[in-house]
Formats: sequence, C-alpha cells, structure tokens
Amino acid sequence: MKSVKEQIDLNRLPKHIAVIMDGNGRWAKSKGASRIFGHQNGVKSVKETVEACAEIGVEYLTLYAFSTENWNRPAEEVQALMELLIKTIFDETPTLNKNNIRLLAIGDIKSLPAKCQEQLASAMKETSKNTRLSLVLALSYSSKWEIMNAIKQIAQDAKDGKLAPEQINEVIFENHLSTAGMPHPELMIRTSGEHRISNFLLWQLAYAEFYFTDVMWPDFRREDLYKAIISYQQRERRFGKTGEQVKQPN
Repeated sequence: MKSVKEQIDLNRLPKHIAVIMDGNGRWAKSKGASRIFGHQNGVKSVKETVEACAEIGVEYLTLYAFSTENWNRPAEEVQALMELLIKTIFDETPTLNKNNIRLLAIGDIKSLPAKCQEQLASAMKETSKNTRLSLVLALSYSSKWEIMNAIKQIAQDAKDGKLAPEQINEVIFENHLSTAGMPHPELMIRTSGEHRISNFLLWQLAYAEFYFTDVMWPDFRREDLYKAIISYQQRERRFGKTGEQVKQPN
C-alpha cells in the first residue's frame, strides 16, 4: 500500500501554498499551559512543513505568522511572540542555507520591533541566493492593510504624473502588492477547524483551493501537508470555465 507521500503526483504540485497556522492557544489551553507554550510548539510544525515542501518541490510557502490584528493581544503574549520570532529566525538561518531555502517577508515590517527587523533583514540577505524554496513570512500583515497601501502608492504615482488613471489595471495593482513577483497561492491550508480567511491574501487567494483541517497547528506534521496536497490534486480547477472546457486538449 502506498504511503501518503507516495500518493502525491509530483507533476501536479501547487507552486505556492499558503498556510494560516491556527490553534496554538487552544492547543496549549487543552494541556493546561500558557498560550506562548503553544506558539513554541508550533515552531516544530513550521520546520516540518518547510522541510516537506522543499523535499517534494513546492516553490513558494507563505506562512501567516503575525497579523496586524495580533497587535491587540495581551502585551506579554505579543512580546513573547516577537522574542520567539527573533530566536527562531536566528537559530534556523543556517538550516535554511543548508537546505537552499530563501527567506522573504511581507507585511508592515517597519512596525516590528527594531531587533526583529534587524534579524529578519540579516536572514533575508544571508539566504537571498537560495533557489530551492521561497519561504515567505507574513508579519504584521493583513490583506486590507496591503490593499490600502497599494492604493496609496498608485494614487501617489498618478498624482506625480507617473501613471495615468486609464493605465491602472490588474498588473499595475499587483505590482504594488507585497507579493509582487510571486505566483498566487493555488492551495490555502487553515488548521484548527476554523473556516475563515482572516484578512489573509484576499486578492491573491481569488482562485485558490481551500483546505480546512481540525488538526491544531502544533500537531500539524508533514503527513497532514501531504493530505492537503492530495485533496488539492483531486479537485477540478476551472477558473470560471466549464468542466468540459477544462478537459478539452489545448
């Protein structure tokens, strides 16, 4: 009998997978521990998911690590999350280089603590030439922030005479998003049983396949990733066309 990994068609992998890593707090609460204990244990799931994506040939993996709304959480949790982020990036940069993985970040990076910005910038520079997988961290990110930011940039370009209103189209808009130059995610995974997008990549997920699992993020392992990919490969992606049109040879 084939293993879960062997059931994946490596010729039909999604180029870009996006993940909402949900359930750390509830997982910790179920064990009578603090929320930060859940975040700490979620790091192992990040490692497994990154390694699995790199091994099978996924090109981009975007992880929703910290949203703009997360700043509203208790101050001690936010501080602990920032410290965990700095430590994890520092500890894992050598491994990223060893595995030929490039680190990128999207979001309002300037709103992060200075130490966090410095560690992130250093890691991105050190891994910038890696080509096997692009690991994208969404930090202080929300899609509404990103869209508003793009609109402001386009409006400024128009005001400065660099862009005429009639020139504004989807390509121009996408070039002003944090994800400019990246393929759109084809598969979006959310853990912990919630069925929301939570202000994540609203523009980019327009035609993504969604996969929801009850598994809490600290328990998410590579087999869970493989199951999501298999589910993705079992779906017919029509992009507004009929099933008959999709099946017709080019």
